[in-house]
Amino acid sequence: MKKNIYQPIEAVIEDVRQETAAIKTFVFKPKSPFSFRTGQFIELTVPGFGEAPFTPSSDPAIAEKLEVTIMKAGKVTAVLHNMKKGDVVGIRGPYGKGYPLDKFKGKDILIVGGGVGLAPLRSFLYALFADIDKYNKIILRYGSRTSNDIVYKDIIPEWSKKKKVDIMTTVDMGDPAWKGNVGLVTTILNDLPLDLKKAVGVVCGPPIMMKFVTLKLLELGFKPQDIYLSMEKNMSCGLGKCGHCRLGKFYVCKDGPVFAYEDIKNMHDIWD
Repeated sequence: MKKNIYQPIEAVIEDVRQETAAIKTFVFKPKSPFSFRTGQFIELTVPGFGEAPFTPSSDPAIAEKLEVTIMKAGKVTAVLHNMKKGDVVGIRGPYGKGYPLDKFKGKDILIVGGGVGLAPLRSFLYALFADIDKYNKIILRYGSRTSNDIVYKDIIPEWSKKKKVDIMTTVDMGDPAWKGNVGLVTTILNDLPLDLKKAVGVVCGPPIMMKFVTLKLLELGFKPQDIYLSMEKNMSCGLGKCGHCRLGKFYVCKDGPVFAYEDIKNMHDIWD
């Protein structure tokens, strides 16, 4: 029997972790193993309320469980944030194209995240860590609005201990307890420990943040074809049917959500 592409599979909430006041990480156990490539996304169904697209934040090598980090920002996410361990949701997918890991081998990889944009990048990092010897260096620069808005507070220090990994964080607004950098994430993109001749940049975060980070990377000497953006904008059906995520000649859900800046740089509405 042909698979119904619109039919989600059941998944039970196994755990819920509070990341910030508005962000939670949900651990789902799908009814059957569910695999994805880092950078791909899923459609998450809340029975009786609707569905929304999210990019998994978990290790893509693990098919028995799926983690998704979600900000409370609308009707579906508000209902999700009230759900508890044992509740059941639906998952369909995965959809889209992930990060082209083969193109990153032997290179310095600069990863720039903003706010909850670190969620898809967490999955990407796990994929890199699994084959760490295939990459030259992994540099993570992450910014959040305040220190209370940092996601994965307990995990980031562990990542810093890994070989070949260089991590720096910043906040837009400091407080007495914060001892790190204060300023937009672009302020920690100077003097990067990488070789531009063999480097790629991967960016995920709010559109305005991605815009100015992209401009900064171009200023530093990155080539448009070496900057990869996670353009998770206006996706709805996940199948290229509804047209909500049209981006020039592309559908974000089918042709992305990961795009090289070279492919979309001449489209006037990419940051809207």
